[in-house]
Amino acid sequence: MLMGLKEGQEKMSKSDPDSAIFMEDSVDDVRRKIKRAFCPPEVAGNPCLNWIRFIVFGKLSAWSIKRSAENGGDVMYASYDELAADYAAGKLHPGDVKANLTETLNAFLEPVRAHFAAGEPKRLLEQVMKYRVTR
Repeated sequence: MLMGLKEGQEKMSKSDPDSAIFMEDSVDDVRRKIKRAFCPPEVAGNPCLNWIRFIVFGKLSAWSIKRSAENGGDVMYASYDELAADYAAGKLHPGDVKANLTETLNAFLEPVRAHFAAGEPKRLLEQVMKYRVTR
């Protein structure tokens, strides 16, 4: 179970749509949710790092963090443990984590968005969305 994106959420909550990323979220939705996500300077209890551990490194064998030269330039991580160690040591800024997590999640979701953009899949998604319960 992934952590919710807000502070103090041990897991995502369907009743709070801003605590999770959904397959039908737009590029802007993902950007907004990750920008607002809780990302403390420590590793423990950090939803952004939790998502990186299980989603990013669950799919990729290495992950490149793009960052400005002032922030140390781009860096490649071969494992989550390596990234977590740099983050804990203050070598990786939460802003860089969020920006790169946003880009990676949007890249992962793009084929899903394309699939549901037209035809029968689009019609089915629209039908399912009508049944979504919000509070």
